Amino acid sequence: MTTAVITIVAGRHDHLLAQQRGLLLGTRVPEMYVVVAMGDPLALQLTAAGPIAGSGCVLLMRDVPVDGPLPLAAARNVGAVAALAAGADVLIFLDVDCVPSPPLVAAYDRAVRTEARPALHCGVVQYLDEDVDAMTIHPAELAGRPHIARPQPEPGVSTASDDWQLFWSLSFAVSNLTWQRLDGFCEDYRGYGAEDTDFGYHAYLSGINVRWLGGADAFHQYHESQNPPVPHLADVVRNATIFHRRWGFWPMQGWLQAFCEMGLAKYHPELDQWAVVEANSVTS
Repeated sequence: MTTAVITIVAGRHDHLLAQQRGLLLGTRVPEMYVVVAMGDPLALQLTAAGPIAGSGCVLLMRDVPVDGPLPLAAARNVGAVAALAAGADVLIFLDVDCVPSPPLVAAYDRAVRTEARPALHCGVVQYLDEDVDAMTIHPAELAGRPHIARPQPEPGVSTASDDWQLFWSLSFAVSNLTWQRLDGFCEDYRGYGAEDTDFGYHAYLSGINVRWLGGADAFHQYHESQNPPVPHLADVVRNATIFHRRWGFWPMQGWLQAFCEMGLAKYHPELDQWAVVEANSVTS
């Protein structure tokens, strides 16, 4: 039985190495670690010489070419295909920004292997302050702020939820059978936003709920961000439109409305359509 951790990366090399160090210091090192670089060959070079190299964990490295916005959905699918082809039974997806707590791999593995029905298992993500350098602190000593809008179960507790909109791809785990049933992320999405919302909704329609898992905490390393994410304006509007075309309603409505109030995007009710206000277009 094989557990794989999959991460996708474009830049943020310090975060990548801190994640690898965290995996090495876990109570269970995964049998397999898959790194998918999006137009970033240096990330693969650093991984080959990084903290987890030589640990006995099988390293699988893939490179996805980039032509325009980052292919986040496609890159995750490439990582999953590589892991499954190598015999993985449990797939753990961990964003490059996230350092695993020591019990994360073991907790996810146990949750997937003992699930009574297919599920998207999601651990708690804690946000680290800007001055925290995860490369200099043992993961067992890290502490951050959990997201206030998401459940925070105690270690060993797994709580089912049909609130699919709370699913996020920062940190989650599925069985190989669940992944194949959902056929991965929809690759129509490119750039920031909605690809994980789509995945969560597809799972919900397929009778697969989210399960919030205590004890599989990940620590999100600080990087600058905006709310709403103005640098990703074009991506958000385009991906929201793709979601609407697929499912018949609009995701990310808080961001879309905020963009509207800022004069960056406009809703056309007669067309049921959002569009970037071209004079203020922001490339991603």
